[in-house]
Amino acid sequence: MNVSRRSVLLSKSKYLAGLQCLRYLWVQANDPARLPPVDTRTQFVFDQGHEVGELAKRLHPDGIDVSDERFAVNLRRTRELLARHRPLFEAGFMVGGLYARVDILRPAGADGWDIIEVKSTTEVKDVHLPDLAFQKLCCQLAGLTINGCYLAHVNKEFVKSGDIVPDEFFVVEDVTEEVGLLSVEVEERAREMSRVMSLPECPASLVGQHCRNPYDCPLVGECWSFLPEDSVFSLYRIGKKAYALLDRGLASIKDLPPSLPLSREQEIQRSCVQSGACHVELQGIRSLLGGLSYPLHYLDFETLSTAVPLFDGVRPYQNVPFQFSLRVVRYQGDPALHRAFLADGPGDPRPELVAKLRDAMGDEGSILVYNQAFELGVLRELARTFPEHRAWLEGICGRIVDLLVPFRGFLYYHPAQRGSASLKHVLPALTDMGYEGLAIANGQDASLAYLAATFKDMPQEERQLVRARLLEYCGLDTEGMERIVERLAQLQ
Repeated sequence: MNVSRRSVLLSKSKYLAGLQCLRYLWVQANDPARLPPVDTRTQFVFDQGHEVGELAKRLHPDGIDVSDERFAVNLRRTRELLARHRPLFEAGFMVGGLYARVDILRPAGADGWDIIEVKSTTEVKDVHLPDLAFQKLCCQLAGLTINGCYLAHVNKEFVKSGDIVPDEFFVVEDVTEEVGLLSVEVEERAREMSRVMSLPECPASLVGQHCRNPYDCPLVGECWSFLPEDSVFSLYRIGKKAYALLDRGLASIKDLPPSLPLSREQEIQRSCVQSGACHVELQGIRSLLGGLSYPLHYLDFETLSTAVPLFDGVRPYQNVPFQFSLRVVRYQGDPALHRAFLADGPGDPRPELVAKLRDAMGDEGSILVYNQAFELGVLRELARTFPEHRAWLEGICGRIVDLLVPFRGFLYYHPAQRGSASLKHVLPALTDMGYEGLAIANGQDASLAYLAATFKDMPQEERQLVRARLLEYCGLDTEGMERIVERLAQLQ
């Protein structure tokens, strides 16, 4: 394969890819068609980063934005504007086959500069440091004196109140020393990566922990395709130990020898995979069902979470509920009554949601949820935000029963669960219901669909279709919980 000059150019993003996997680097540089298209969730992460980056520019009102999609224009404008010795946004540097753009290049002293990398995370992470080290190398090779390296990240304690003040929204941490420790190895690694990108064939690479660290590699589907359906990586809470099993030639759960020590849950999973039968502990299931009090309420929330808060009183990445589904079974054997709420319009959805939930929710009976940590978190945030409803909301928290418990505790396990206790795996394994075929099939997609339908330009017909799909998805969660309880009762 002939490698183009553009492919040989080692950018910051390619350098970070190479740190994770040289195979990934080569494909990104030479055969990008092999990479899957960016999905909506990944694109949302990119969009959040861009929004935070734009907000960070307001930290330096006298700065000059040199961002330009045209590669040559960005480089030329950067060279011209350095002489002004003012903060530059998206300054680009290309030297010796290396290329990087700097989020914020800030004057430091008479002739020096500081690099400020902007991240939408709420803390400094290890993966951020090589990013800065590569930028520092590019700037130094271009003749700049770099005095300091900083990382501007989101302040997790920030609470929106009116217009966002950048100085309050960001925390700027000095990581000069940490970056300096990495700088000695950057140039050598960059040379090795440039060599790899120029290879005529894709280098081989063994699967390992690097495939998921620091991010899920886009080539996981390709590189991991050799694994069987019931691979050792699906063992419940196996973690890093699965790699050791694979190194021993144990790829399938069926291959695990009886002498291999496993946890109780893993032993149950192995037995079910090998026999094809379900595992049922009736006593524990009877105890759960016997503790339920009618009327039963099946409750599910959908939430949005953004780096830059949309509403007053909200922190970065706080879960803000915009939808609920509630099914109420008043007496055993009665058909369920379904109540649903989906916010309409760009305003804060929480006041109306609380009012609608209070109107729909009875004062007695068990409230069943799946993974109570999430629902309890939503309810407690609502109680803090709306003190007039605090006593009622705290009362709801006291009535919650977590339907995840019997599956996380392996009181019931079906081999089709593939080691997962999530509702998405349990529901189709235990009932004839499932999420296949739904246009919206998970909570994150629901959040993104709501944000798009609410805050972006969209034809009314399409917006109504999105809302119908949201109602369908959230309703399936609560109906699914009801069916699971019915199925567990039939095991008696």
